[in-house]
Amino acid sequence: MKTHVNLRTKNLAASVSFYRTLLQAEPEKHFGDYALFITEDPGLELALDSDPSAEVTDPAHYGIVVGTPDDVEAAILRLQAANLRTTVERDETCCYALQTKVWVADPDGRRWEIYTVLKDTQTRGDRETSCCRSDVGAESCCSV
Repeated sequence: MKTHVNLRTKNLAASVSFYRTLLQAEPEKHFGDYALFITEDPGLELALDSDPSAEVTDPAHYGIVVGTPDDVEAAILRLQAANLRTTVERDETCCYALQTKVWVADPDGRRWEIYTVLKDTQTRGDRETSCCRSDVGAESCCSV
C-alpha cells in the first residue's frame, strides 16, 4: 500500500531537487510542469504540479518515520550536505512520544520531519518543540 500526495509548487525544479534529497529517490516522471516520485520506503507516490500561483497557507506538516536514531542522524547529515536548513530535536517529547527528529522545509515552505519514536509518554509536550512552535511556521500537533 502507498499513500498518494499531490502538491502544487511555485518552482518545480527547486522542489524536485528538494524531494530528491528528502526521499533519496529520482522522479519516475519528470516533465516541465509535473514530476512524480514513487518510493517504497516510505510507501509514497508524490506528485508535484507546477503552479506559479501556489500558496501554502495550511499549517500542516508531513513526516517520515524511520527505525532508529541513527537513521535520523543519517538524514541530518544528508539534508545538511545538501545545504538545507534543518532544525534538530533529540530526545524531545511531542505528541505523547519521546522522539528524535530533524525538520526541514520544502521550497514552498511545507514542513517535513524525519523522526523516530523512542518511547511513548503520558504528556503531549510543550510549545518549545518545533512541531508546536508558531515561529517555525506551524500551529500543529501540540496546539490545543
